[in-house]
Amino acid sequence: MAIKVLQASSVGEKIAAAHQMATYWHGEADKAVNYSGAVISTSVGRPEKPELVDPRHVKRRRLGSLQGRTALLHAIAHIEFNAVDLAADMVARFGGDARISDDKRREFITDWVQVCDDEARHFTMIENRLLELGSFYGALPAHKGLWQAAETTCHDLAARLAVAPMVLEARGLDVTPAMTEKLKNVGDLESAAILEVIYREEIAHVAAGTRWFYHICQREDRDPDIYFKSLLKIYYKGVLKPPFNTKARELAGMHASLYQD
Repeated sequence: MAIKVLQASSVGEKIAAAHQMATYWHGEADKAVNYSGAVISTSVGRPEKPELVDPRHVKRRRLGSLQGRTALLHAIAHIEFNAVDLAADMVARFGGDARISDDKRREFITDWVQVCDDEARHFTMIENRLLELGSFYGALPAHKGLWQAAETTCHDLAARLAVAPMVLEARGLDVTPAMTEKLKNVGDLESAAILEVIYREEIAHVAAGTRWFYHICQREDRDPDIYFKSLLKIYYKGVLKPPFNTKARELAGMHASLYQD
């Protein structure tokens, strides 16, 4: 079912597949977890729009205008859409990974099935708001950097956890409160309320990534701070820039020693 999410090429099919997987897993799935060892492709289904471009070619607009707010929401919708695939890939590719202890495997899968379901719901919230503002997902170009992070970490669960939830999603915790306040300041309370919901739930997503990263470190007798930073040197091209939302990160189990020198 996770592979079905990844392969879905239309927006509606992908979101529906994510919800179907969660409904099945939480309600009807057998307690035994067996993996057939299927080879998971790093190529995923994508709709024809939005056009994917280099991040440097995505225009930034001020939030004071309707065009600026729809551009911001479109960018967030694209992040959430990719997050659906990232969570489904975590289930399909790493659900049987040997670095997760057998007694914790079902818990690991449950976490990422739930994240996939949440991200699909977040996307729909933003998509509906775009429609209310006279736009839609696919109306603007979007960057292709998010899935590139999945491709570069496809062979290493610890690297995926470090880069996706613990860097990229954690960055969302840093920047979302300020974006929410800016939307409130220009009178877009509806969009601000959606971002507040997403922000609260993304803390749990970062927490899931952090928890399983620590699980690997404990099993392999690794120092989490040293291992995290060593993985970023290999798999993350950017730098971790302050300001950091240390309160939200701490709620997610990310101690400052992980990401600060």
